[in-house]
Amino acid sequence: MKPLLLIAAGGTGGHMFPAQALAEAMVAQGWRVKLSTDARGARYAGGFPREVAVAQVASATFARGGVLAKMGVPFRIAGGVLGALWGMLCDRPAVVVGFGGYPSIPALAAATLLRRPRMIHEQNGVLGRVNQIFAPRVMAVACGTWPTALPAGVEGVHTGNPVRAAVLERAGAGYIPPGDYPMSMVVIGGSQGARILSDVVPAAVAALPDALRVNLRVAHQARAEDLDRVIDAYAQAGIHADVQAFFTDIPRRLSEAQLVVSRSGASSIADISVIGRPAILIPFAAATGDHQTANARGLVDGQAAILIPESALDADTLSTQIAAVLENPPAALMMSRNALALSRADATDRLVELVTSLTERAKP
Repeated sequence: MKPLLLIAAGGTGGHMFPAQALAEAMVAQGWRVKLSTDARGARYAGGFPREVAVAQVASATFARGGVLAKMGVPFRIAGGVLGALWGMLCDRPAVVVGFGGYPSIPALAAATLLRRPRMIHEQNGVLGRVNQIFAPRVMAVACGTWPTALPAGVEGVHTGNPVRAAVLERAGAGYIPPGDYPMSMVVIGGSQGARILSDVVPAAVAALPDALRVNLRVAHQARAEDLDRVIDAYAQAGIHADVQAFFTDIPRRLSEAQLVVSRSGASSIADISVIGRPAILIPFAAATGDHQTANARGLVDGQAAILIPESALDADTLSTQIAAVLENPPAALMMSRNALALSRADATDRLVELVTSLTERAKP
């Protein structure tokens, strides 16, 4: 029988998209793949290969709900672990890989109890709560962001974060430095947009020197409730702007951009670096463990990006930094090259190698 890979992942895109990339690669190599997640995570499973079986498990978190809900968390987790144990006894996985999120607890706990080969993948520069628990209890810790803060005695392997096929198609796309011709700037704040970017970016662009502003085209991803006011702000300033709640063609837009203004979520950092674009990064201040600042560190230290903390963000500061990139073509070109040099376009291949090595180590 073909070996079974059990993937455990939580119900957010940040956890599920890298899991999907690994699932696609392992199915292509002839493995059986099963996804262990909860009902929320199952909603993200539509993009997984049809060959991937989806097993919904019971899990819970102390971060949500009232007192009664929190009291029931240990019992729900215990039930999920028992279910995962039974599933593994019936169909023993060759390897279990956790991608974070509380729905990954049952499968990782069961694999630990049964001493099955197991590893985790952390997308961010700071371990999530669940991965913090399991990092000392797995055989390998794959790090999407480098460096990643790890517990004492735990060593990580820098695999990078897998990116979508549409991003890989534009990996290392030729960069046109800024100049006296139409230029593009992409503004992204994650899949839901970012309100603070909608508050600040239009005013920052409006404050640019005339010679820059007249050449600039902006693609701005904003929350649905902010669309009208953002569109109006750009229009009043006479700025050409395409404002949408969600762009389906972000890889193309990134490849055509002279500059990206973005939050520093792990997937955004991976996309920017794989395509290779200068960036101004504005980490989400309320991110757990300030992990978005940690995510940005590699590009910033590698002189591929400029970091502006939320606490220091205003229109004048952002405008100054935008101008600093767009008025200095050699520096912008160097930032682009530095971003590309720091990328891990082969992140999925590295994960596959790690999974395979665990299988080999487990053989008698």
